[in-house]
Amino acid sequence: MFLTQGSVAQAVTSEENKGNFFTTYLASSLAVTIAVYVAGNVSAHLNPAFSLAMCLVGRLPWAKLPIYCFVQLLSAFCASGATYILYYDALQHYTGGNLTVTGPKETASIFATYPSPYLSLSNGFLDQVLGTWMLIVGLLAILDRRNKGVPAGLEPVVVGLLILTIGLAMGANCGCPLNPARDLGPRLFTYFAGWGPDVFSAGNSWWWVPVVAPMVGATLGTATYQLLVALHHPEDSEPFPKVLASQPTAPDSATLAQLECKL
Repeated sequence: MFLTQGSVAQAVTSEENKGNFFTTYLASSLAVTIAVYVAGNVSAHLNPAFSLAMCLVGRLPWAKLPIYCFVQLLSAFCASGATYILYYDALQHYTGGNLTVTGPKETASIFATYPSPYLSLSNGFLDQVLGTWMLIVGLLAILDRRNKGVPAGLEPVVVGLLILTIGLAMGANCGCPLNPARDLGPRLFTYFAGWGPDVFSAGNSWWWVPVVAPMVGATLGTATYQLLVALHHPEDSEPFPKVLASQPTAPDSATLAQLECKL
């Protein structure tokens, strides 16, 4: 989150002289790749929607879901504080000290997502359902060892490419959050840090859409992959690899007796 927000802050406060939409999507994708490499062997749960999907497929106990979601939310909140501190001078210089959610010098979108002016709540909800659906389908395919699989150690790279692709294809409407913690945590931070209650009322009270819709998308994505892919993997008809099945067996007693007679 710190790297993702930093790339946006750099682009916004420099008036896109030191970044643009592509650099922000690229940085956010690489940030996820780095995060998975750092913590993948402990827990690669960076998103409540992903954690929900893991509960649905039985890879995470349901009792742990609230804990994971809380820690993800807290982490995003803290990352926002780190971004704010790092770019404090840049924010003050760019805004003249006036932190706003809307207008030509708005900076709230550095931290949380907001809809484009043309976007309705219903279309935005669909945007987040479809985006998260695609994310979860892709993640389940990457993690499924019965599928084509990804070379060991390269899974975080492929996850980053998946996120980059979704962002470049579906990011125009609302910035493609796809992650309730990634959006609500920073929004809470901006509420306390000086942007005020407008962070919840802007965009026709947009704030709940990136919280609820990704969870719906995660549920649909999990169901899609399980029903259309996971349930149709061919059963292994041989309990051992062919190379082992073709190993020569030791001769039985009758064969040994025949050999002794010939000798």
